[in-house]
Amino acid sequence: MARLNTEQLNISYGERPIVKNLSIEIPDKKITTIIGSNGCGKSTLLKAMTRIIPQQSGSIVLDGESISKQSTKELAKKMAILPQNPESTSGLTVGELVSYGRFPYQKGFGRLSKRDIEVINWAMDVTGTAFFKHHPIDALSGGQRQRVWIAMALAQETPMIFLDEPTTYLDMAHQLEILELLQKLNREQQTTIVMVLHDLNQAARFADYIIALKFGEIMKAGSPDEVITNEVLKKVFHIDAVIGKDPITLKPMCMTYNLIKGEKQHEKNLYAAAINRATS
Repeated sequence: MARLNTEQLNISYGERPIVKNLSIEIPDKKITTIIGSNGCGKSTLLKAMTRIIPQQSGSIVLDGESISKQSTKELAKKMAILPQNPESTSGLTVGELVSYGRFPYQKGFGRLSKRDIEVINWAMDVTGTAFFKHHPIDALSGGQRQRVWIAMALAQETPMIFLDEPTTYLDMAHQLEILELLQKLNREQQTTIVMVLHDLNQAARFADYIIALKFGEIMKAGSPDEVITNEVLKKVFHIDAVIGKDPITLKPMCMTYNLIKGEKQHEKNLYAAAINRATS
């Protein structure tokens, strides 16, 4: 079942098409991961689905209505987004930043209600950031800051959270910590998680549904077993991969791979020629 879907979605930057005729459904109360090479349209798709950027044509439908027709505050009660590079938080404490998640519910002079404070405290408890409530954001480590941003998203009380590369710049332990937190939120709070990840093994381990993009089009979408295969990875990344089983999760795992030389540049040349024809 899907609350969110796109229909014949087209997104361009200037005259350059990024996402082309893309129709997808995001499974409700599941973890969906979007994978693909750099520049394939992953972040662009995420931004369009959360109305950060507009589409040129097609539609994005949430709860049976186009997101373009829904008010900003109403949309903010349904979905939260954690961008790849959150804006500077210089001078803010952890509690202050997390409280921003209550913006969609505030009225009048924007004072926090008893309910707001309860939700803020809950979000910090769930993410393990309550201890840092009065600490400045700038004093925290990268992993701690990322958990604070997730706490702010949780404070919005939305049934959907979108994250653009939430593990970027984090070490292995902190990456695992963040992904396990998101998995916990999905399982315990039934939160729909949609995120962009670069690491194929992390995508396979934590996702229920994977969307593999290439040049703004879907190459394959389905379960980790359906997407993390030698055939699909050849098409999407131009690698010859050896796929095994994760001994802990029994999910597919990319054990090792070799680059298929020459094919990537050839496809880039074909894509560039197609763009030139489309814009000339």
